[in-house]
Parts: sequence; structure tokens; C-alpha cells
Amino acid sequence: MNCEVCQLKELVLEPLEIREVLRCVLHTIVFHRALGLVRPKDVDCELFEITYVHCGDAELDKKIEEKIDQFMIWVEKHPNRKCQVSLSFYEVKNKQPTWFSNRIERLYWEQWYINLHVVTPKTHGKSHHSKVPVNSEEDELKESSSRRAALEDSLREVLFHIIKFVNDKKDHIPPIPNNEVTSFTWIALQFIRFIIWMAHRCVEENATDFTSQYA
Repeated sequence: MNCEVCQLKELVLEPLEIREVLRCVLHTIVFHRALGLVRPKDVDCELFEITYVHCGDAELDKKIEEKIDQFMIWVEKHPNRKCQVSLSFYEVKNKQPTWFSNRIERLYWEQWYINLHVVTPKTHGKSHHSKVPVNSEEDELKESSSRRAALEDSLREVLFHIIKFVNDKKDHIPPIPNNEVTSFTWIALQFIRFIIWMAHRCVEENATDFTSQYA
């Protein structure tokens, strides 16, 4: 089976923006790759002037929130890191059982990589050698607003990239089995992989591997 891979543009963001960004990106991907009937629901971002659509499935929402929670816990322990969140879709095939186990094969047909650079917010204060503030409140607000606007623009680019990819890449998508209405029980996998950048070297943390099937 052909597996298509999509690498999304890196987003530079602060910890408080992670949840909103991941919700937006993950739900957009899952909605456009839902095989079968869904109940579309528009969601307005709290931090950005962006509206995205999700499938209106409470159990799927719960699973995505659980994965984001896991990622947030990791970020708290590893600040100022570049990391990668991967969302994969697969088809389950039962292989010939052996004496030791009933083997199930996962045939991956699509993988998405969401690249994030999480940075710690800058703290502004007074210099140790002067009573004059290092940055005025006005400059601080201007800098924060400019950075947030840049992130919003980048997030829009990512969403456009997702839509273009799902429209261009369709031949590899497997048929819906047994004419089922929904496909989440057999294709959706939230698999999060973290890439740490240290001293200009990329080290993959295999121990921090969260994998679950939506069922």
C-alpha cells in the first residue's frame, strides 16, 4: 500500500498557544480525511481570527484532547525545544495466526508531521544597573501582537497546505470497509513523536512515544 507523507511548515509558538494550534491542525486533517458521514461543526479559535471544522464526534474530540494533554506535559518538562507531532492513518489487516499470537498488521496509508518550535515567552523587567525599564509596556505589547499575528499567518498557511494536500492526494485512500458510516474505528491513529534539538543535533526520544487507536 502506498503511504503518502505530508510535512507541514514549522510553527513558532509559546506554550499557551499549543493547545489551540494543535486543535486547529489536527481537527482540520481528521475532518478532511474522514471516510463516511460526519456532522461538521464550525469552531472559532480563541486566540486567532480563524475558523476550522471538526467532525462533531465527542469520542474523537476526547482522544485528541488526551493526546494534546500528553504533549503539554512533555513540553513543560522540556522547554524551548523543537518537536514534531505525527498523525497517521492506517488500515488494519488480520494476518495468518501463529502458535504464539494472532497477528494484526497495520497498513499505513497516510502520515502527517506537524512541526513546532516551542519558545518560552520573553520576560521584561528592570535592569540590575538601572531604574529604567528595559522595555516599555507599549513596546512589549507591540512585540507580542506582532509575534501573534505572524503565528496566525503561518497557521493559515498550514491550513491551506492541508486542504491542497487532501485535494491533490486521493488515489492512495482505501475504500470504506463494509459500507460503514464512520471510519474512525479503523483508520485513525494519534501517534506523537518528539524530536529534540540540542547543540544543533537532532535526537529522537523513543521513550516519549504515545500511541493509541481511536475505537
